[in-house]
Amino acid sequence: MKILCTICARKGSKEIKNKNIIKFNGKPLICHTINQAKKIKIFDKIVCSSDSLKILQIAKKNKIDFCIHRSKKLSTDQIPKMDVIKQAHILSEKNFNQKFDYIVDLDVTAPLRSIMDIKKAINFIKKIKHHCNLITICPARKNPYFNMVELNKLGKVKLVKNINDNKHFNARQLAPKVFDVNAGIYVWKRLSLINEKNIINKRTQYLVTPYERSIDIDSKTDLKIAEFLFKNKKYN
Repeated sequence: MKILCTICARKGSKEIKNKNIIKFNGKPLICHTINQAKKIKIFDKIVCSSDSLKILQIAKKNKIDFCIHRSKKLSTDQIPKMDVIKQAHILSEKNFNQKFDYIVDLDVTAPLRSIMDIKKAINFIKKIKHHCNLITICPARKNPYFNMVELNKLGKVKLVKNINDNKHFNARQLAPKVFDVNAGIYVWKRLSLINEKNIINKRTQYLVTPYERSIDIDSKTDLKIAEFLFKNKKYN
């Protein structure tokens, strides 16, 4: 079984400038994901896709197997990440002249993800006979059936989700359980990545990870929380 690891990192970011290479625990954020991918020693090849020459230089310095200079077309914030991963997979098979049975994407902005989580995700999907993919999720801190609202056409607040107009949940514990997609780990069987158009589909499997390993750095507050947790607990 051949396993490809993709690490995708754009240079553009809105709230945190150069987010993917900002210093995190003394080194560029992307280095934590690269080092983790290498440390786990189950990937046949590790590749990096980026529109940033600086990011690709860091990847080369850290001895990534293949660096992909991503086009502008695939580098905007409107482009689904799955399109980028598909391109990385196609170019990697051409570059290495081999097919990969599994494709694992590790998000740069999830440095608290553990090696144990990655191994669990891969082992889980290997046991499933049909073509599928897997995402990591964690229990949501807000619930659309209880304490998440949206504005209607009149500018009034209403629950994001409701069973019906006559029934409301008076406690979060009574509402249906919901989860956040934490973006830490994505795993595909080869044909699932090729044939599916969306990351979440009817064949998608999941692995639940705890909040303390599920932070996706998207803001300066996320960065501070992640740094605090990283420094106060050992992560692989």
